[in-house]
Formats: sequence, structure tokens, C-alpha cells
Amino acid sequence: MPDPALPDGFDLTDPDLLHHRVPFPEFAELRRTEPVRWIAQPHGLAGFADDGYWAVTRHADVKHVSTHPEIFSSTRNTAIIRFHEHIQRDAIDAQRLILLNMDPPEHTRVRQIVQRGFTPRAIRALEERLRARAQAIVADARARSGPFDFVTQVACELPLQAIAELIGVPQEDRAKIFDWSNRMIAYDDPEYAITEEAGAQSAAEIIAYAMNMAAERKRCPAHDIVTTLVAAEDEGNLNSDEFGFFVLMLAVAGNETTRNAITHGMHAFLTHPGQWDLFKRERPATTAEEIVRWATPVNAFQRTATRDTELGGARIREGQRVGLFYASANHDPDVFEDPDAFDITRDPNPHLGFGGGGPHYCLGKSLAVLEIDLIFNAVADTMPTLRLAGAPRRLRSAWINGVKELRVTQA
Repeated sequence: MPDPALPDGFDLTDPDLLHHRVPFPEFAELRRTEPVRWIAQPHGLAGFADDGYWAVTRHADVKHVSTHPEIFSSTRNTAIIRFHEHIQRDAIDAQRLILLNMDPPEHTRVRQIVQRGFTPRAIRALEERLRARAQAIVADARARSGPFDFVTQVACELPLQAIAELIGVPQEDRAKIFDWSNRMIAYDDPEYAITEEAGAQSAAEIIAYAMNMAAERKRCPAHDIVTTLVAAEDEGNLNSDEFGFFVLMLAVAGNETTRNAITHGMHAFLTHPGQWDLFKRERPATTAEEIVRWATPVNAFQRTATRDTELGGARIREGQRVGLFYASANHDPDVFEDPDAFDITRDPNPHLGFGGGGPHYCLGKSLAVLEIDLIFNAVADTMPTLRLAGAPRRLRSAWINGVKELRVTQA
């Protein structure tokens, strides 16, 4: 294969890069020429005691890594591909208590417990409440005169309400969860002026809040998910620490990612008016899956090789980090016909926006799909003539494909 035509020092996790764009041309070049490529970094730049990572850009290779946790570990260096360079190793290691950063068999044990909160019956029980909330959120946005920010007025609210409904957070406390979760992931963006220490403090606040909830349910069990997960540890439930870290994961995995999927989806509709007209007319059941493929809110996670292995023609050594670039996999022409087209009727759609399969496949996929369907049905019913009032302002992040602001108005 020819060498990829990339500039010297090009790094797919550079937060300044994602601040401006997803590097789709570079992904295409790598898939074509060197689908598993070593990306050199200055020593310790990502917070790890190493000099870079392997970038995995093809759909098949991302799936292979995702489904072989015995070779590619989430625990050794966590799934986060880039921390601040000054982070302490003990702060990284502490994140191993989060489900996202566990390997089997511990991951298997914890996931089997928390799955109780995401059964089809549990999601169906939320549907009517979330439908009413989606309609109220959009109606409130419609009542505003002039341009407004779709992110804060529409996209952020339903995912927050869904997670809060799921675990029983009182309405008066929900804004605190939203603020804490924002602070945890925004430390790369100077506009927010949030230090890594402030982000860690916000994570601690969420954990403490959740642990207090768990302790209360143990004293006074109720008919809710928290009680189901924590009330009887000797029957295979979560202890208070485990529940705290579970809620911490939900605050990002269930809130930030779905919010960004909704925002990217609205932008896609308003820049592809034919697809918006199609949705308003027919409401295809395939819509949410295409929005997630198109948005790919998590641009990349990582694994660490537990032994020497080979992938895509590259020799990966034990201890080296491997970056899984889902945005690239979701535009792989070997898998998707016309991958650069936004097509809400795409079927089949084997995208990796919910992960590449294996033990870390998204626990809350059905809830996320429900939220996306509900909010876009509400927008189509209540604000069908919505249009852009400005370009999206992107989040500066090493691994989240985020949008801070999307100004819209009603025609």
C-alpha cells in the first residue's frame, strides 16, 4: 500500500482538530493506504507514559478490536484516548471503577446487574412520560421569539430528563446533574475556563450524589430502578460505590452523547432539506440509526494490547494503545453505500455509533433511539419550518464530536 499523504505530526486526537471538523478526508486516506497506522505523540502528551497510539480506521478492524477484550483491554489505560498531559496516573487508574473501563469478568458481573434498568419493559415504562416531556420541550422552544440555541433549548433537555427519570432524580436536582456532566467533559475547551481539577470535582459531586441515593434506597426501598440495582448486595446488586460510578457513566454516556446526536441530526436535516421533508412526511423507522451514524458523537475510544498481536497488517506490541475511530468506520465505503450521504432510509445500517459490538456495546441504545425518535417527531409536529440561523459552534475535545451552540429560527 502507498504511504498516506498526511502532514508530519498529524494527530487524530488533537482537540484543535475536532474543534473545527471531523477529519473525514484523512480517515479516507488512512483506510485506503494504512488502515492501522502508528500516530506518534510527544512523550506523555495524552497523559500516558508512551509516545503515541495505533489509529484503527476500518469498520472491520474496529469491530475486531471491540469483540476481543482478551487481546485489547479497556482497563489497562481506560477507554479515554487522550487526557490532559498533566493528569496523574492514580487519577487515570481511579476510572477503572467505571463500567466503560472494565474488562471481563468484572465487566460481565456489573453489566449483568445494571442491565436490569434497561430491559424493554423498563424503557417502555418511560416512553409516555418522555413523549410528553419531548412535546413540552419543543413547545416551550416554539414559544420563544426570534433565533434560539437548539442545543440548550431542545437537544440537551430530553437526554437529561430520560436519565433522571430512569434513576429517579427529583426534578429540582436535574439541573445540577446537567452542570456536573458538562464540566466533566469540557476541560479541553478554553471557552468554558474549566480546569481538569474542576472536572474531577464535578465527577466527585455526581458520585457522592448517587451514593447518597443508594444509601437512601437501602434504608427505604422503593419501586424504582435504584432499589432494583442496590437494595440487596448479597443478591448480586451494586454496592454504593459501584452505583455511584454507574451514574457517573450515565451522566456522560447517556446525556452528552444523545444530546450531540440530536444536535448533529437537526443540523443534518436543516442542511439536507429533502431529508427533512421526507421525515416530516413519512417518519421512517430507520431515521434514528442514520442520525447516530452521521453524528457519531464519540469520535474515538481506545483499548490497550494485552499481548503482541497483528491487526490490519500492523504489528502491535503488548502495552501499546489502540485508537478506535468510529467516525471513520461509519464512513467506510466497504460497508456503506454512498457513506457521505445523509439518508434516513438507509437499511441495513451496521454503523458503530453505539460501539463495535462485544462487551461494551451501548447499554442504553434502545433508550437513545427512543429519545431521538421522540424529539424529532415533536420538532416535525411543532416547528416544521425550523431553519438555521448560524453555523454550529463545535466543542474543543480530543474524543467527543460535540456542538456547543446551534442557532435556529422559525421561518
